[in-house]
Parts: sequence; structure tokens; C-alpha cells
Amino acid sequence: MKSSATTNWNSLLGTKKDVCMLKSFAAGDATTKEATTRFANTPKAGEFRKLVRTYGTTYARRLTRKALSYRGLLTQQS
Repeated sequence: MKSSATTNWNSLLGTKKDVCMLKSFAAGDATTKEATTRFANTPKAGEFRKLVRTYGTTYARRLTRKALSYRGLLTQQS
């Protein structure tokens, strides 16, 4: 998928609470609505909404897993 939009992962992964929310979103334990509600009324809300609107929920989950993995925040499951 080609897109000129990029996601500011440093913003989205700013705190431990945010990382926990994105981990559960990436794993499919949290819905898009739950994640959107969690980020509501914060500077991160627009960034998360842009991610989901640009790529869709399925690909946004994949990108989130990739971003967490690159940063060593995603534990590998056997």
C-alpha cells in the first residue's frame, strides 16, 4: 500500500499506558473504538485516527506490531 502519510510513532508510544493500549490493539484484544476512546482529548488522538483511517484496522494493527517490534516493546510469543 502506498501512501504519503506517515505516523508519528514517537508521539503514540510516549508513555507506558500508551504502549499497553497499543499492544492490546495490535494483538486484537482492544477494538479500534476502545483505542480511539483511550486517546480521546489528547494530542495523540488525531495521530491514531489518521493511522486507522489511512490504512484500515487490519493493516493498522500490523503496522502497530511492526513499530512495537522495531522498538523492542513487543514480546515475542512462542
